[in-house]
Amino acid sequence: MKKVLLILLFISIGCQNNPEKSDSLSNKGIGPITNVILEDKVNISMANSGEKLFNQLCTSCHMINEDYIGPAMSGILGRRSPEWIMNMILNPIQMLEEDPIAIELLEEYNFEYMYNQNLLEEEVREILEYYRLID
Repeated sequence: MKKVLLILLFISIGCQNNPEKSDSLSNKGIGPITNVILEDKVNISMANSGEKLFNQLCTSCHMINEDYIGPAMSGILGRRSPEWIMNMILNPIQMLEEDPIAIELLEEYNFEYMYNQNLLEEEVREILEYYRLID
């Protein structure tokens, strides 16, 4: 009986809402992006453009399915808000200096900084759409 109660306790703890996760998803980061509306369906044209940009600019530090110099991108939308992701790409220096999640990632991955690729907002939105495709 004690084993059953212990198992039920672990299950109930595991099923509770994770406040850290909800905080991460409500954090919009620091930068120009305050609201992103995602359509129900992934825009394949945008995602294809985003994939090209990701492969050109991001793969020196990020991989899709495994951590590298920076975190893996697969599942990123379950960990961060769309606004946070876009602000991190558009405004990495300020984010890494002031945003608590970005600072934590900087410490966790022990890298110097994420470089500002000087992308346009539309290009970053395409990368975000690619992340939706791989999520």
